[in-house]
Amino acid sequence: MRKNYLTCATLISAMSMSTIASAPVFASDNSDGQTFKIGICNYVDDASLNQIVSNIEKQLKKIEKDSDGAVSFEVTTENCMADATVLDQIIANFIADDVDLMVGVATPVAMAMQAATEDNEIPVVFAAVSDPVSTGLVESMKEPGANITGTSDYLDTTAVMDLLFAADEEADHIALLYDQGQDSSTTAIEEAKKYLDDKGVDYTEYTGTTVDEVMLAADSIIADGADAVFTPSDNTIMTAELSIYEELAEAGIPHYAGADSFALNGAFCGYGVDYINLGVETANMINSILVDGEEPAKTPVMTFDNGIATQTLCLAANDLGLGTVVMGLYDIDKASDIIGVPEGQLLMALVAVGYPDEKPSVPKKKTVEDLLSYC
Repeated sequence: MRKNYLTCATLISAMSMSTIASAPVFASDNSDGQTFKIGICNYVDDASLNQIVSNIEKQLKKIEKDSDGAVSFEVTTENCMADATVLDQIIANFIADDVDLMVGVATPVAMAMQAATEDNEIPVVFAAVSDPVSTGLVESMKEPGANITGTSDYLDTTAVMDLLFAADEEADHIALLYDQGQDSSTTAIEEAKKYLDDKGVDYTEYTGTTVDEVMLAADSIIADGADAVFTPSDNTIMTAELSIYEELAEAGIPHYAGADSFALNGAFCGYGVDYINLGVETANMINSILVDGEEPAKTPVMTFDNGIATQTLCLAANDLGLGTVVMGLYDIDKASDIIGVPEGQLLMALVAVGYPDEKPSVPKKKTVEDLLSYC
């Protein structure tokens, strides 16, 4: 019989310093009040993508204010609404307007901007591109290699699937719902299939390229009696979520998806990055390129998976019968010295892992009245 005692291990999530955006720093030779023209194109009216655009704009305004007049940004924001013809025209207009930098929100926009700037080499910063390497946007995450870099909403598919099976250990048939034409879904779906194959769980793929097709796919999922549905950060399915969430909920089939916008539109669970922070860091990257003179080719693509990695660690520990405590307050410098974090890396999370001496009771939830006040 194992003695029940507390043996805590400390684990760190370390991230290369080169992938962490610092607060905006304004170049001293920009004191003449230089203005930069920026063209932003969003792919579709999507809750997550809209958050990104809004926070890019807000952060650029903050950078302007903090510069005391040293820099200003003339920003034009467009939305192609998933129309390739409209997208091409928007990009052509940006080029005609002689923008200093383009921002492509979502993979299709980024790919179109990349193709349109191969000759003129206008810098492109993308946002919410799930797999920039596989789509050919960059040569590598550390060194993009051309006039393009950006922020990625890479999805940890394993973490989502672990969450699904933590909620329903008996699930034996999973529906994979996605748009085959969405490059952002390709890798995540392949990862999900491998995960399910390794686990010995059956799955069926359901696809759709329009809202009507997705609705028909949802009908088939219900008729086939799936235990749960998985969708990556797929813009087509997200757009259709408002049309399918009620019937999936009524059928008792939880929909797990790779972005919070799905949950905002009715899905059972949206699991992914913080798109507000992604927007802020995209703006900081724009500033680094335009104001500080950083080269896109040498500016690492930024990812936002530390929170997901921490939660995955806790879920894996729980499967082994271990308890975890995510440390909320600690001295980063002292903790780094004690643990021995290598130079050039930053301590991002500190988790205590061990066998708990006792099983703590679940804290009593506060009522709505305790949390809200009206004025």
